[in-house]
Amino acid sequence: MPFPTHLLTEDEDLVLDLRPHWWYLAPSGAVLAVVTLVALAALRTSWWGPLDWVILLLFIGALGFFGFTYLQWTTTNFVVTNERLVSRKGVISKEGIEIPLDRINTVFFNQSIFERIIGAGDLGIESAGEGGRQEFTDIRKPNLVQNEIYRQVESLEDRRLRRLGQAAAEAAPATPAEPQLSIPEQIEKLDQLRRQGVVTDEEFEAKKRELLDRM
Repeated sequence: MPFPTHLLTEDEDLVLDLRPHWWYLAPSGAVLAVVTLVALAALRTSWWGPLDWVILLLFIGALGFFGFTYLQWTTTNFVVTNERLVSRKGVISKEGIEIPLDRINTVFFNQSIFERIIGAGDLGIESAGEGGRQEFTDIRKPNLVQNEIYRQVESLEDRRLRRLGQAAAEAAPATPAEPQLSIPEQIEKLDQLRRQGVVTDEEFEAKKRELLDRM
């Protein structure tokens, strides 16, 4: 089952929604396969005895074990959003843990040789708070998940810095505009430039006439 989107906050985006690796189903699947083979072999006999009843009960039990494990697999979510990390599991009753990204200090992953071959592994999260370190097992491609978590942590920090900068800019008082010079003041300024040789007498007279016409 996918992670319910109504549990996301208004500005929260879902980045990863992972089920456990298929290896999570391997033990119960192996038991069901073995019992099924034994049951098929027993069906080849022409008689039905007490042992066949035992095999039938074992098959029903193995089927139920696999079915329950599959339900656990479908109702387990390892979620990464742009604000937090969430782990939820439970068929009937739910339990889980939530770690805000800004509290995450370090992300570890661990893979055996076999797990590297099948693309599974364990993930460890060290965070500030009472939880300390949390372990998550049967994670798909834990090295890539680790990279994505770090990427979202950096992105969250960048967004907060931008918001702080924007808030500081909005709170800063506006720079007062320079006062407009009056026409006599502008003529006086031009006369100073004429005396300094910056503008010629002709340019001064032309600009002076233009300014006087505005009065």
